Amino acid sequence: MQVGDAIEVAIDWERWYRLMRLHFAAEIILELMYQHYGPIEKIGAHISEDKSRIDFAYPESVKSLLPDLLQKATELITADHAITSAFGDEAQQRCYWAIDGFAQVACGGTHIKRTSEVGTINLKRKNIGKGKERIEIYLA
Repeated sequence: MQVGDAIEVAIDWERWYRLMRLHFAAEIILELMYQHYGPIEKIGAHISEDKSRIDFAYPESVKSLLPDLLQKATELITADHAITSAFGDEAQQRCYWAIDGFAQVACGGTHIKRTSEVGTINLKRKNIGKGKERIEIYLA
C-alpha cells in the first residue's frame, strides 16, 4: 500500500451507536454531578462497549447520590430532548453539545440526536482510592 492508494472502510454501526449512547449517558451524569453536587473535579473517564465511567475527586462515597442521579438522568432521557452538536469555534475545531434548558458543554465526541436514544441506564459506584470515586454507567 502506498500514499494515494484507495482503501475501503467499513463502520460497525451497532458498535459505534452503542459507544455514542454510552458516551452521552456519561455526559449527562457528569453534567448532573456538576449542577447538583459541585464544585467537583473530574479526574478521569472512559467509554467502552459494555459501560462508560467517570472518575471524580470526591471526599465521600457517591453511593447515596446514585438514586437521585439516576432519577434526574432518566427524566432527561425520557423527555426526548433534541441534542444540538455544533462548532463553537470552527476555526479552532472546538465543538459542543447542547440541550435547551439543561446545558451546553464543550465536547468533540460524536453524539446522538435525541436524549431518548440513550435508553434505560443503570449506575454503579466504585471506590478507586481515598478521595476518589467512580460512577459506572450501563445500558439496560
